[in-house]
Amino acid sequence: MMDLKTIPLATRMRPERIEEVLGQDHILGPSRPLRRSLETGNLFSIIFWGPPGSGKTTIARLIAQYSNYPFQSFSAVLSGVKELREIIDSAKKTFRYELKPTILFVDEIHRFNKAQQDAFLPHVENGLIILIGATTQNPSFEIIPPLLSRTRVMTLKPLGFKDMSIILNRAVKDKKRGLG
Repeated sequence: MMDLKTIPLATRMRPERIEEVLGQDHILGPSRPLRRSLETGNLFSIIFWGPPGSGKTTIARLIAQYSNYPFQSFSAVLSGVKELREIIDSAKKTFRYELKPTILFVDEIHRFNKAQQDAFLPHVENGLIILIGATTQNPSFEIIPPLLSRTRVMTLKPLGFKDMSIILNRAVKDKKRGLG
C-alpha cells in the first residue's frame, strides 16, 4: 500500500467535495449556475477559463463524482485525435449499456488545433459526451466558434489571500491528508 505522505501535498489536499472548493462562489455558491446544474443533474458542456491553481481540474473531477457519470481525462498537450477516438469508442459502449454520457475532461484544450477541436462537435451535439475543457487562455480566441457555441464558458478567479490562508491552514492542520 502506498504511503499517503509520498503523494504531493497539493494532490492530497485537493477538495473532495464541492463545499471545500474556495474562491469560486460565483459559479459554485448556492443558486449559482454550476451548483444548480449539479443539484438537478442537468449537466452541460463547459469551458473553464482561469489561472493555474484556480480549481479547473478539481471542479471537473467533482462534477464527475457528483453526477456518477463515467469520467475520462486527457491532456491536449500529450494526446491527440487517436486517443480521442479511443475515448469516444469507450463512451459509445458505456452509453449503449448504461445510457449515461461520458464526461470528457480536456486539460489545456486551447492547445488543440481547429481540426482537432472539430472532432468533439458531433459527440457534444448528440449528447454522447459532456465536454469539460480547461484553459488558461481566452476561449474567444482559442476555441473554435462552433464548439464555443455548444459550451458555457465559466471564468474561474485567482484565489485571494483569504482563500489561500484557509487552504494553507487546512494543509497544516489536517492529520489525515495534510501535514498535521
